[in-house]
Amino acid sequence: MANLTLLYAKAALTGFTRRGSTLPESTVDTGVTVDPAHLAAYNGVCGFGVRDELPTTYPHVLAFPAQIALMTGRGFPFPLPGLVHVANRITARRAVLAREPLTLRVRLANLRPHERGRQFDVVSTASVEGEEVWVDVSTYLRRDGGTGGTAERAGKPEPTAVWDLPGDLGRRYAAVSGDRNPIHLHPLAAKAFGFPRAIAHGMWTKARCLAAFEGRLPAAHTVDVRFKAPVLLPTRVDFSAEETGDGWRFALWSARPHLEGAITPVR
Repeated sequence: MANLTLLYAKAALTGFTRRGSTLPESTVDTGVTVDPAHLAAYNGVCGFGVRDELPTTYPHVLAFPAQIALMTGRGFPFPLPGLVHVANRITARRAVLAREPLTLRVRLANLRPHERGRQFDVVSTASVEGEEVWVDVSTYLRRDGGTGGTAERAGKPEPTAVWDLPGDLGRRYAAVSGDRNPIHLHPLAAKAFGFPRAIAHGMWTKARCLAAFEGRLPAAHTVDVRFKAPVLLPTRVDFSAEETGDGWRFALWSARPHLEGAITPVR
């Protein structure tokens, strides 16, 4: 598995000189087995209980080193600093047990225009003995001009839960996810990138929301979210969930929306 510390150092030293208009066609394949202690630590940080089944978001942290390896590798056109994670869609085709060895594959795809620049997908899959059981599509935005656009603002939904998020949440999630982007770790580091305080990881917010549905999800489902605005730490946020005719809609709010998502069954 890739050394994330070295990859982040590489990104900081070489990333700002990158230019290009195509994505490399390379893939990263790796086999992993779940470390029960790591899984327990992840579950604790994200609010999941102790179960034999992996949380739907957990394989994302297993694939994350390969994702970073591709985005710091030869031919990747954008600097890693400044990329914005704007959306994530995960499809679990069935429940995955912690004891099942996984084969992970990660690739880059679908570079396309965006009103604020360009965006692309990082596609990760997990297979068990040749059966694809999990698919993750993370969409990143590279801002480089564009027309801007106006974000939609709906009325704030009625909260079903209120969560207090501590100031060290970014450091705690970084310890289990490997994502040690400085904007999540310390207020001074975050200020260097234009944030008044450290911000929560987007994938933590998705995982924490998903944990609120534990025990109510079908074995096969898709969880699709859009990351709307950073969650500054420490803070208090409102979580809302509404059952639909075919799943759930949910959101995370404070003074503004931070995340909007939907859960739908896969048939």
